[in-house]
Amino acid sequence: MDTFPRSRLTSRLSTLLHAVGSYVRSAPGTYLWLAVLFVTTVVMHHVSPSRMDEMLGERSTNLHNLSEEPVRALIRSALWIDGGGWLLYAFLYTVFHATAERWLGTLRWLTVVLIGHVAATYISEGVLLWAIHQGRAPETSVDTLDVGVSYGLAVVEAVLTYFLAFRWRFFYGFCVLGFYGLALVHGRTFTDVGHFTAVLLGFACYPLTRGRPGHLDPAAVFSRAARRISRGG
Repeated sequence: MDTFPRSRLTSRLSTLLHAVGSYVRSAPGTYLWLAVLFVTTVVMHHVSPSRMDEMLGERSTNLHNLSEEPVRALIRSALWIDGGGWLLYAFLYTVFHATAERWLGTLRWLTVVLIGHVAATYISEGVLLWAIHQGRAPETSVDTLDVGVSYGLAVVEAVLTYFLAFRWRFFYGFCVLGFYGLALVHGRTFTDVGHFTAVLLGFACYPLTRGRPGHLDPAAVFSRAARRISRGG
């Protein structure tokens, strides 16, 4: 008597695993990056706090490292998470990065990420350098810790404005701009400058989105979901 329910459960599980696998394969850059972040996060949890600070300092895109080995610093800083759990980033990468990569294609998506990561890093560190020269920040700020993937995430969140159906773009874009804008007003740190800059750069990446097929209409998605639930009930 249990044969049919078990076979149906097995079939549904197989279908789910196939769907997950297909989705991951459709955004290879996103999930390869996420896999690297998983490894580096595990490493961070197996070293002492002092050693972790030392490791992140060596991989930071601070003024010192950018002046010594800029390319190496930019690459290494994008492979570590400073604060926040890996699972949170797995969720955010799936929602934003994977969506953008599937829509834009891996090459265009990577171009957007690089624009945000590199340009926002240099602009935010340039603001910090100006603050040091003006006496608004201590000289020791040249070694300020700055690692992580948040600039790349912010630029992708902004470029996804153009993925939405036209009637939703202004609302979504305003929300993204408002979120990072309020953080800049209240925090006024160089990383807040970097995040806000990355958002502006994401909006400026519109030429990379031209000609890409498909646009998301949230209202239509919710409507289809409601119909399916209604039929299922």
